[in-house]
Amino acid sequence: MAQTNGHNGHAAAEIKDRLVIPAEGFAPPPAIEQPNIFPLEWPVATESLVALYEKAKLQAWNPSDLPWNQLDPAQFTPEQRLGIMYWYAVLAVFDGSGPAVFSRAMIQSYEVHAEDPIRKCFFTVVRDEINHEECCQRVIAKMVPNGPLRFEPRTDLERAALNNLGWLYHNGGRYWRGFSKSIDKYPLSVLFTSFLLGEVAASTLFHGMSQRTSSPVFKQIFTKVGQDESRHLAICLKMLENDWPGLGQEYKDLITKQLRAGFVFLSMILWEPPNLFWDLPPYFLANHRVLIDYARQGGLGVLTYDEQAANWRLAIAKVRKVVEQWGIKFPAIPELDLDGVDVGNITAADIIPVF
Repeated sequence: MAQTNGHNGHAAAEIKDRLVIPAEGFAPPPAIEQPNIFPLEWPVATESLVALYEKAKLQAWNPSDLPWNQLDPAQFTPEQRLGIMYWYAVLAVFDGSGPAVFSRAMIQSYEVHAEDPIRKCFFTVVRDEINHEECCQRVIAKMVPNGPLRFEPRTDLERAALNNLGWLYHNGGRYWRGFSKSIDKYPLSVLFTSFLLGEVAASTLFHGMSQRTSSPVFKQIFTKVGQDESRHLAICLKMLENDWPGLGQEYKDLITKQLRAGFVFLSMILWEPPNLFWDLPPYFLANHRVLIDYARQGGLGVLTYDEQAANWRLAIAKVRKVVEQWGIKFPAIPELDLDGVDVGNITAADIIPVF
């Protein structure tokens, strides 16, 4: 053993002798132009975010493990199959954009050198959103092959569904362009404010749908997705609570407007779209209601109009209580008869947060 240690010590000395030490000292490397993911470091300031990252690993699930063989399209009428496909295609406007939105946000968190657990938590949200998107994809393929946009419509109802979805994805494209232009302009705490609003409403909504659906597959989907949304909410809350105390009034005013924008955008899946932002033909809403009614009739577990409105009011009350602690005013939501700050009209340029 002593012989081995001596040999290693001799070898280490030889290695050290090969060092090049300039007489004038080492040249400092150039400063790294920012924003940049370098230099790589792993700072931790918020231990609770570390715990949420660990929790995400323990709660990981695989959509392939769900009992898809129990979801038999023959159990539904053609109208119900179309309605269920339509509801999931509407959901995909949000869940389908989720992986790209949060991937961009994760890169941004590296570029601004956010603490390590924030970056890792964003990674878990990307993974979750991929799962949610896959569930949309699988249900749509089961209900309407080549859905949502590539099936051949043969009835008026199918033509109405296809047209509505084309308009919805047109609007999703408008949102994505707006988000892409905004990601470098605002702090993450501003961008993610209406994500908070959406997570509160979505976690409650999916819990309600899991209790109401008659399908074991849909029940498992809603339960798993709701679990993810609750964790996303905890991540978002902790991140915002860390950042909100240092925000100036200009950003606080912007957050107020983004909360209104979040309600307007998310109401497409969580309720019904207000006559703001959404570029839709006059017949859209009537046909939307018919298709959603067929999905409800098929046992998907969709809440009624009034139940969805009550869900929104509950979510807004929770978020309002949180943001007002930090001196952030809440916007008026006239569609729900809720008082607050009037932020004016919401246009495509105002839809900049993450959903």
